[in-house]
Amino acid sequence: MCGIHLIWGKGANLTSIKSLMAESHDRGPDQEAAMSPWPGMWVGVNRLKILHPGPDADQPFWSNDGKSMLIWNGEIYNYKSLRSLLTKMGNEFATDCDTEVLMNWIRVFGAKGLEKLEGMFALIYVDLKDSSILVARDKSGEKPLYYSQNQDRLILSSEAKGIAKLTKAKFDKAQMENYFFLRAPLPGKTFYKGIKEWKASRYSHILQHSTFRWDNIPLPKTKAQGLNKEAFSGILKEVVATQFHADVPVGIMLSGGADSSLLYTSWYHQTGTPLPAYTIQVEKKYRSKYADGDAAIELVKKVPAEHLLIPVDQKIFWENWERFVQSIDFPIGDSAGFLTWMIGKEAKKEVKVLISGAGADELWGGYKRHEAYDFYLQNHAWLLKLKPFLQSLPLGRSFAKFIKALDQNKEKTFLNFSALGPITDDLASDYERIFNSKLSPYKTVLDFDRQMYLVQDVLKIQDQILMSHSLEGRSPYLDTKMLSFWSEIQDETVLKKKRWIKELLDESGLNSISKREKFGFGLPLEEWFAEDGEFSKRVFASIKAFESKHGTAFPEEMRQLSRYPESGIKHHFLELYNLFLLAEWVQLHQL
Repeated sequence: MCGIHLIWGKGANLTSIKSLMAESHDRGPDQEAAMSPWPGMWVGVNRLKILHPGPDADQPFWSNDGKSMLIWNGEIYNYKSLRSLLTKMGNEFATDCDTEVLMNWIRVFGAKGLEKLEGMFALIYVDLKDSSILVARDKSGEKPLYYSQNQDRLILSSEAKGIAKLTKAKFDKAQMENYFFLRAPLPGKTFYKGIKEWKASRYSHILQHSTFRWDNIPLPKTKAQGLNKEAFSGILKEVVATQFHADVPVGIMLSGGADSSLLYTSWYHQTGTPLPAYTIQVEKKYRSKYADGDAAIELVKKVPAEHLLIPVDQKIFWENWERFVQSIDFPIGDSAGFLTWMIGKEAKKEVKVLISGAGADELWGGYKRHEAYDFYLQNHAWLLKLKPFLQSLPLGRSFAKFIKALDQNKEKTFLNFSALGPITDDLASDYERIFNSKLSPYKTVLDFDRQMYLVQDVLKIQDQILMSHSLEGRSPYLDTKMLSFWSEIQDETVLKKKRWIKELLDESGLNSISKREKFGFGLPLEEWFAEDGEFSKRVFASIKAFESKHGTAFPEEMRQLSRYPESGIKHHFLELYNLFLLAEWVQLHQL
């Protein structure tokens, strides 16, 4: 795990590259270095030592002939098999680290070799022979990369805020509409003008800093024997054995839900080794609804772990809030971010790697919106016909949201299910190209969530938050083998309600986990707002101050709620938290 940085062109010097490095120090406090491969270019790195922690794996990492170098952030899980092939081809190695393997793999195979990498990465390979660089990001976007480009200069960095500080970038108010409805800036954008996100699965061979084109890293074909539960189980066991390995202590974020429980159970059944496991525990009066802590307690009675419950209440929230806001690169509207931050705060005392269940819901149909969309596909004709009548009924919050979301356009309907409220046609049009029409309608939306919600929300939170605590996050369900296997499945019945994950839990005697109702990972916001106490007062004051300064740039619904936040306690508590987070972040950075 690392922070990586490059400045090519005007303003490239030691001072500017060190400015980027300073902003991402927590990403790699174990080793830092900056250098200039040629006049007009500087690179820098912050290294977090996970595999081969000795100094001979430090970065930048040079080839033996001194004609190329690598800086990168991530892990290559199949590096041993790649090393074996390179050795047979006559390459010699001085270390047993994935960095040296990756350096030589790219040196030999170039961009075409990216397809064979199994892992998570953002990388910059510098070739002194033709004064070019190869820049790439992994297939799922587990590792971040941001850039700013004009005719005079290219800047790349693991964090947007470092580029913003260097370039004095302004707050991009145009992103607030997308944030209000879909929790994040538009795909490829940030909250800073002129700073973009290098998209997942993209690479580019850049010969001049001012011009480059994108290419996509393809997924390899699966080598699984059959597309069945047995093959899924076999891949999962292999992936767990690989991703739970490190040269530093490893732990797991254990929610007591199906995804993390199956990963940990698979690990324990293979090794018999208990690991540190971390679970959020809310106040007792909320636990019947927010039951992660109690569910995890029951799990570790059957599958032993070094289990730590991390308490969260309003007092703890306010004690840690400012440090949490300071730590994030830019806001993602999801209170799971704060809970992940609390887990990271405790976990860093014992471990340097944390496993998560990220990706299982997106790939295997675990969200309620997937179930709702499946129902819509089967019944859309009569639902649309009766929509005016159904809207006139006194409906509960969830059913009312479902009815309002219905649209003749299938993709627009799913976007409405995904959003915090029905979105405009203009906003929906920004996402049209992401839906893969070659897939079945149901699998299309799973693939959409894989490309969008997973990358824009879940993985961005995981990376930002854990790296702020100098922790590496890993997501075994997103292993390349698992993605390749999933991509070839045509039988939709196994892509609904995480069927195989739950069946494997049942086979392990964990029926209580498999039958546990899906409930999102987040703060008890509805309950905290309903108490009408200090929490509400502080949140409302911050939102109103934000509206007073920036409200003219808000979309109408966002502005109305910001002016009268008290009106949203019952049905818009998620939006209120998201507005509060954005308001506090903007104020902190004086934007």
